[in-house]
Amino acid sequence: MLTKLFLTVRIGVYSLLLHKLRTFLAMLGIMIGITAVIWLVAGGEGVSFQAQKQLADLGATNIIIRSVKPAAGGSGGRGFQFLEYGLLREDLERLRSTLGSQRVDQIVPMRYFNCEFRFEGRSIEGRLVGCTKEYLELNRLTIDRGRFISDTDNANFPPENFCVLGDGIASALFPLENPLDHSVEILSANKYEFYRIVGTTLSRDPTAAIGGSLESQDFNRDVYIPIETLWSRIGDSVNTSRTGGIEGEVVELNQITLTVASAEDRDETGRKVEQVAGVVRFLMDKNHEKKQDAAVIVPQELLRQAELLSLMFRVLSFVIGSISLIVGGIGIMNIMLATVSERIREIGIRRALGAKQRDIIAQFLVESIVLTTVGGLFGVICGFAVRPFFTFVKGSIAYVNPSTFDALPPAISELEPIIDLTSVFVSFGVAVFVGVAFGLYPAYRAAKMDPIEALRHE
Repeated sequence: MLTKLFLTVRIGVYSLLLHKLRTFLAMLGIMIGITAVIWLVAGGEGVSFQAQKQLADLGATNIIIRSVKPAAGGSGGRGFQFLEYGLLREDLERLRSTLGSQRVDQIVPMRYFNCEFRFEGRSIEGRLVGCTKEYLELNRLTIDRGRFISDTDNANFPPENFCVLGDGIASALFPLENPLDHSVEILSANKYEFYRIVGTTLSRDPTAAIGGSLESQDFNRDVYIPIETLWSRIGDSVNTSRTGGIEGEVVELNQITLTVASAEDRDETGRKVEQVAGVVRFLMDKNHEKKQDAAVIVPQELLRQAELLSLMFRVLSFVIGSISLIVGGIGIMNIMLATVSERIREIGIRRALGAKQRDIIAQFLVESIVLTTVGGLFGVICGFAVRPFFTFVKGSIAYVNPSTFDALPPAISELEPIIDLTSVFVSFGVAVFVGVAFGLYPAYRAAKMDPIEALRHE
């Protein structure tokens, strides 16, 4: 049995090598199909990993409550638009009293807006952030020099003008000197005040926006002050000059982040997050239902969306790759049909010498399987080349045009394809199936030939 199978394979390989170019072109279709599946799925896995990495930076157990600017315009006289919206300090106190320390580890409020920072003739635009000490750990920031905002800073009254500079702000205003104990001028809401620098943070990669739920953030262009200082010194109102007038906004809090206490079991942690999120949604709907100026975001929901998008992309990749495999299968069928036409007399001689129909079918099926198997193996080899190829392309872009590469968001510049072994085995299995399916008709047609008519064929 094994000897017969070996002879069948040997004859099949010999027949294919008689027409090397035709055989290569047939295998090329299968190879491209498998390579396409592996590369597309690897790209999708890489994108999914980056999205989930960004969400993980937010914390899988975080619940984010954000102020949302209503679509309707504000009130005010001619040339002046005034809008009051968003989270209130009452919301913060209500959350603290309702949830307590048993349900959540921490509740972190923040208020921010854009303004200008100056020091000895140098200036830079950035974001002024009023926060508490928990903000540092929440956003995975690292202190470079000095210290961060402390509870004492928020408890002092009258509040002291302390600030902590992000790496980008510190580098722009103090390129050659230590910024600690210097005073930076902060211009906001048509007012300016001096704040003494007590610390700086290390550089941190910006976070990209995710869908319509989470905004992008560049922590390097932030300046942090105690939130109590912001409320007392600057207040809730911010006026911005626009063409034709002035826009005014009153926002007490831009965001409140709750960190739910983790359980040992992941599913139990998820249930706790959902329970707390339900309470938060109830409180927010109760106080902001009319204005619709607050949104509750649960990162676990976004993680599920990222996983769903990854699954959809994987399915799409398989569909596109399967089309390529089917095209390759059609090429195999054409070649096998041409082979049958060329070998009619050979088929007649084999039948006259006692070969059965199943032997003829087996012969041509073996040839089609050899085509798809060899083409599939080359496709798998090319599929595993996706990471070196991707690294080469990124390196070439960085070498030819460094400014363009540096301008890319970290989510793109750090993107790496991740090969999914499932896609390798599935695509290879589909390729072999295609070879059998599309080689079956030519093999059946060859087996059904009349031996006498085949011997007469010239």
